Order: sequence, then structure tokens, then C-alpha cells
Amino acid sequence: MTGEPQRSARKGVDVDTAHNFTAEQLKARLAGILLIVAAVALFSCLDTTAKYLGRHVPALEVVWFRFASHLVLAIFAFRLWKRPHIIRTRRPLLQIVRSFGLLGSTVFNFQALQYLQLSETVSIMFAGPLLVTALAGPVLGEWAGRRRWTAILIGFCGVLVVTRPGLGGLHWAVGFSLAAMVSYAIYALTTRLLTETESVDGMLIISAAVAMLVMTPSAIIVWETPQTPGLWLLLFSTGLYGGLGHWLLTKAHAIVPAPVLAPFFYSQIVWMVGLGYIVFSDIPGATTVLGASIIVGSGLYLLYRERHLNKSTAPIPEA
Repeated sequence: MTGEPQRSARKGVDVDTAHNFTAEQLKARLAGILLIVAAVALFSCLDTTAKYLGRHVPALEVVWFRFASHLVLAIFAFRLWKRPHIIRTRRPLLQIVRSFGLLGSTVFNFQALQYLQLSETVSIMFAGPLLVTALAGPVLGEWAGRRRWTAILIGFCGVLVVTRPGLGGLHWAVGFSLAAMVSYAIYALTTRLLTETESVDGMLIISAAVAMLVMTPSAIIVWETPQTPGLWLLLFSTGLYGGLGHWLLTKAHAIVPAPVLAPFFYSQIVWMVGLGYIVFSDIPGATTVLGASIIVGSGLYLLYRERHLNKSTAPIPEA
């Protein structure tokens, strides 16, 4: 893990124009995609743990533990006492906006998880990458080509298939998930902007510190002492899942344009449906399986395309 500022992937181009990239750059894209898949697996573990903990302690307390343990782990992992320079920032306002985006996504999502199934909340959150892709052009200069837009829209159709049964009654907690989705889009876009000049390690520490400080008064008000060692362990594990997941997410955004990454968030549906069944005995219906198949299929198509381009494109000699 390095604390040096990460250079962003190329901007202001159609990210589907493969012949402009070297084989090494295409390999970096595949690495970014794998980082995203690993990150969403960790996020699925985080949501599953948060849903379980919400039955025993207040959700706002779970949020505080998630960021407090995240902060402690990050400080030790990055040896902040030896590398204080990593938290120096050239863009403090954008860092704060990013931190609130992450905090909002976490708070709203944890609240929604108390009332909705894992597959329902993640399906709604899947609209986040679509919003990121739509805004990445004007905000980041990263324009998705028609093939990528087609795959993303097909994946979104799969999301609609998954959510139609669960949202038939339009539970009021859906509003929490929608707010979490918008907060996530803000977090993702500001992450992409900050990786050009800021330390990835420092961003991880700053976001956790801001969120923990903001949540401390609420945690004190609703505090309920966990009754078993297992609950304490689960509370502290939320920081590991969230911290490592967002480190991988930030690394991926540092090397790959946002429209390339967006479809691969859909792989999270597999983790969420599986964990929902194992932990909460939630059995997905036929439409959920069909929708998940469509979503995963669109992501696998894009992964195949990236690999095909990597094999067929010869390296371009350095100037």
C-alpha cells in the first residue's frame, strides 16, 4: 500500500476506443475490474453484518463502529505516525464532500437494511453506477461509448426484473435506499476527482475520521452496550469490510475510468442473494434469479470484451 497520489486514467476520450491504449494500459483496466469485484464482495459482507447487528443494537451505533474501527485499522495499516504527510490535502472541501457522500450512503443503507432484504437494497443501489456513468462525461470527461451504454442499460433491465416483486408494495424504506444511491454517486465522483492529486491512503483515513466525528453525538444518544463477545467482534469487523472495500474501490478508480467500472458493481447481486439465503433464509424468487442472470451476463460480456481487446491489441512502443 503506497501513499503516493495516484494518476488517473485517461480523460476526455471515449473509453471504448481501445486502439488508443497500450496492452499495458488494457491490463491495468482488467486489474481495476478485479479490484471492483473484490470490493463489492467485501461490501456484501458489510451489509450482511450490518443487517444482523441491526437486530441487536441501534443502526446509528453500527455506523459509528463501522467508521471508528475503520479509522483505527487504517492508522495502523498505513503507519500514520511515520507518514503524516499522507493526510495533507490540496482540496479539503472536496475531501469533506466525499466523506459526507460515504457517510450518507452508509447511514441510509444501514437504515434500509432493517426493513428490506439484502437483494432489494443492493438492486436499488445498482442505479448508482448508472448515475455515475451519466455524470462522468460532463464532470470527469470520461464518455462511455454506445457498446458500454448498451451493456449498462441491459444490466439495468435486469435490476428492474429483480426489484419488481420486492417493490410491488413500495415499502417506505425504499426512500432510504434511494438516498443511499444518490450519496454513493456523490462519493464515487468525488473519489475519481481526488485520486488525481491526493493520496489514496490519506483519503481512506480522512473519510473515516470525518464520518466518525459526525456520528459520535448520535452514537452516544442511542448507545446500547453489546451483550455478547460475538456482537463486539461483528461490530469491529464492519470497519475491516468497509475500510478494505473502499481502499480497493479507490485504487480501482485511480487507474480505470468510471464508465468502465460501472457494470461490474452488478456482480454484488450474487453475493447479496447468497448471503441473504445463508444468513437470513431469504429465498430469491424466479424473477430474482432471472434478473440476476441478466445483470451478471452484461458484466461478463464486458469482461470478455476487455480480455479480447487485451489479446488483440499489440503494445505501442514508448515515445
